[in-house]
Amino acid sequence: MQATVSEDLELIGRTCREFADRELVEGREERDRYPFGPPFERTLEKAFEVGLFSIMLPEEAGGSPDPVGTLCVILDEICRVDASLGGIVFTVALAQELIHQAGEPKAIKERTSSGGGCEQLLTAFPSFTDRCEIERSTALRAVGANGDHRLEGLAEYVVLGGMARRALLPARIDGGDGWSLFMVDAGGDAVRAGKPVLSLGMHACPAVDLELAGAPGRLIGEAGRGAGYLEAAADRLFVAIGAMASGVMKGSFDTAFDYAKERVQGGREIVGWSEVKMLLADMALKVKLADMLVGEAARAVDRGAGGWTLASRAAGVCVPEMARDVTSNGVQLLGGNGFMKDYGQEKRFRDARQLQTLLGSSAMNRLAYIEKVVGGEPAC
Repeated sequence: MQATVSEDLELIGRTCREFADRELVEGREERDRYPFGPPFERTLEKAFEVGLFSIMLPEEAGGSPDPVGTLCVILDEICRVDASLGGIVFTVALAQELIHQAGEPKAIKERTSSGGGCEQLLTAFPSFTDRCEIERSTALRAVGANGDHRLEGLAEYVVLGGMARRALLPARIDGGDGWSLFMVDAGGDAVRAGKPVLSLGMHACPAVDLELAGAPGRLIGEAGRGAGYLEAAADRLFVAIGAMASGVMKGSFDTAFDYAKERVQGGREIVGWSEVKMLLADMALKVKLADMLVGEAARAVDRGAGGWTLASRAAGVCVPEMARDVTSNGVQLLGGNGFMKDYGQEKRFRDARQLQTLLGSSAMNRLAYIEKVVGGEPAC
């Protein structure tokens, strides 16, 4: 996003780059073995200290005046090294945005005024759940009324579900229409976390199924309005998914380019071979296009410019698809080494595919995009 960021965002980007190089490079392959390797716990505390979990908060609570652009810069730099931490940062930001869309400033204030470390801001949420399927698939029921609800059932694939103290979960209120959002004490006696869910990529972004048996739940926003809150939050944060994919692409290109300059074949560096140059050119062009698309879309969202919702969604759909192609070329350019874990390319390829399931599948998000156009938003 270098072409479109301000001096303040450049400073934030530099800080995140230094943080990623210092905290994420070492041990990346070991963390990617999670749940058979170590989790991120120590790194999360350090991420909290540099402010990675407060971007989407109100300014008076430590948030940014340009929250979406700032979040995109952070995710770009973090995912350049390890997209798993990017997934955690995104999930926390999404939960904060949902609370904001629901008009619940007290819920945010309670989480930021009581001190403590990152556990005060970490909030679990099923961020990989297809938005279009929640209406039909949510298995959580909320029993009760007048602010006294008990949640029963299963919440699937809850990111940070076994780590965060709080979980923001979709549930149906008995006798009501639609689904609602509830804040739940994820460490309470009535909540049981299952085994870690194994995924294709972003292994160190932990997710579990949560089984609730009469767990007290605090209604966030109005009953039955969950789908509207999630769509409004998605409008703003789709571009952040594009930023994550852009960072993964940059990491893949960096590794491929450095390898091509060092690897000798046929008496010269392979960067001199035309076939390799074509692969690198394709990667570099898509990296630049993604960088510009994310930067412009993020600025449009923060400014409320005309067409910002479609700009955000276009970045969130198209850039991860470009990342899929770029990371595939990144594996190919290293030959057999591209499949070795110590080079990081195969991880980036898996992470890029996993990114395409954030806030729903790529196919469903394409359909949602054209539905907005059919509904009257100008396509161009």
